[in-house]
Amino acid sequence: MSIESVRAFFAEKAPDIAVIESTMSSATVTLAAEAYGVEPARIAKTLSLRIGDRVVLVVAAGTARMDNKKMKAAFGENRKCSASTRSPRSPAMKSAASVRSD
Repeated sequence: MSIESVRAFFAEKAPDIAVIESTMSSATVTLAAEAYGVEPARIAKTLSLRIGDRVVLVVAAGTARMDNKKMKAAFGENRKCSASTRSPRSPAMKSAASVRSD
């Protein structure tokens, strides 16, 4: 998803929400928190999991840890992690872009 498509989506669906960008890296929760001037717990990380033939997205606080026993209880199978994205929790967006509602 390009930043242009994110801007277009919010312009159409939620024009009161502003998309902001940072030139700083958001590759880790710590870097994302520094880039946006917030505590790591305010960063949302998105985990993409393949569970059998399903793909599940889990959005969690940046400081949260995944509990394998709880994941297996919730989804009933072993899972494989894919790439994750992180950004401030308003809501989670891919890359160094975030969304803020004023």
